[in-house]
Amino acid sequence: MRRHRNVKIVATLGPSSSDVDTIRALFEAGADVFRLNMSHGEQSEQRARYQMIRQIEAETGRPIGVLADLQGPKLRVGVFAAGAHELDEGDRFRFDLDPAPGGPERVQLPHPEIFAALKPGSRLLVNDGKIRLRVEDCGKDFADCVVTIGGTISNRKGVNVPDVVLPLAALSDKDRADLEFACDLGVDWIALSFVQRAQDVTEARGLVRGRAAILSKIEKPAAVDAFAEILAVSDGIMVARGDLGVELPVHSVPPIQKRLVRACRQAAKPVIVATQMLESMIESPMPTRAEVSDVATAIYEGADAIMLSAESAAGRYPVEAVQTMDSVARSVEVDPVYRDVIDASRGTANRASVADSMAVAAREIAETTDIAVICAYTQSSTTVRLVARERPRVPIMAMSSELPVLRRMALVWGAHCVLTPILERFKQAVDNAAAAARHFEFADVTRKLIVIAGVPFNTAGSTNILRVASCGERLLSGSDTD
Repeated sequence: MRRHRNVKIVATLGPSSSDVDTIRALFEAGADVFRLNMSHGEQSEQRARYQMIRQIEAETGRPIGVLADLQGPKLRVGVFAAGAHELDEGDRFRFDLDPAPGGPERVQLPHPEIFAALKPGSRLLVNDGKIRLRVEDCGKDFADCVVTIGGTISNRKGVNVPDVVLPLAALSDKDRADLEFACDLGVDWIALSFVQRAQDVTEARGLVRGRAAILSKIEKPAAVDAFAEILAVSDGIMVARGDLGVELPVHSVPPIQKRLVRACRQAAKPVIVATQMLESMIESPMPTRAEVSDVATAIYEGADAIMLSAESAAGRYPVEAVQTMDSVARSVEVDPVYRDVIDASRGTANRASVADSMAVAAREIAETTDIAVICAYTQSSTTVRLVARERPRVPIMAMSSELPVLRRMALVWGAHCVLTPILERFKQAVDNAAAAARHFEFADVTRKLIVIAGVPFNTAGSTNILRVASCGERLLSGSDTD
């Protein structure tokens, strides 16, 4: 099965998409990676979904990526004696550690780490920022605040603290258990929530032990400030616009999104744009025009992937939501303006290695001669990611004998992932690439392709050879000699 677009689609599974027929329909509609949201559902439910994904993968012969998204620490207020209370602008209100039910003037905030980090002038945002308070005075077990934006505060509503770096680990006890479960299950990507600093990613990497790639969710102002360091130690990035839009002014999120997407492309690391992309399709079979424009904007920016959350997990029209994303992507990618934008945003940073130069050369040769497809062999995904960073005008076939590597590359822009036998000679690789190009209808025997790989073969990080060959190579040569 071949996708006729380059941007990838991530679909979250949930109550609306937990049976094999629906998951298969989502895949056939265009989903390339499935997200297991560890914030909801039991581990047994996630295991069943994972097994169904792998069943569909075996049936279709196309590598499918699976991303386990960890919940992260959840900061919530305690409970109220009356269940809720109305806060008006100008009211004084206290948060403290007292477990007694709250009332009109106070409520428990069972997170001493927050009090340790607060200072006068800090903001506390409750219920996704609908209620806002400013800290006037604080200590190790209390914060006296003034309400700046009022509303109804009720039991266990979430709290955001945007102005300080909290002394909290990104991984709670639940996250550690879910991480181990997901890695044992065999997921391809672990998404980290509540990342504030590079050390959060480094800690998770020690627990993952190479069993999955690590994707950092950028959802806090501290993560935006430390983004260069976080990107350096991450395998991929998710621009989680929901929490960013709570903790930062909403008008600042679009430029942040653009900067982060461009930085990820320069680093040759995949980036997902996520949150509320087709939110209205939870209830409606048709998206709004603004939502379609939002999806298109992420594609024009060069994002590797766009993501559905509740739309596919709990919505009434999960398959239609994937079909909509697929249609928008295919429409954008044939627009001449798209190619102008993508080419203009191609940078020249971090391209000093032989592998970098080989990827640049592959793209330039492909775009100036009659090349049908670039076939990139890889053992670690690096070669494919470097070629994808160039955003070539011709398709990319990602070739590897390592199925876990191909599954991770299902998230990479333009990568059509093909499982190959273990190859010993470069000539075998050329023949294999030509056969795959014909099989997946990227080219017929009259066309040419580029093969980029490393010699000695099957050695990670050795990209050093590029060949232009005929797509009928095996038919013409019939030889396995180099």
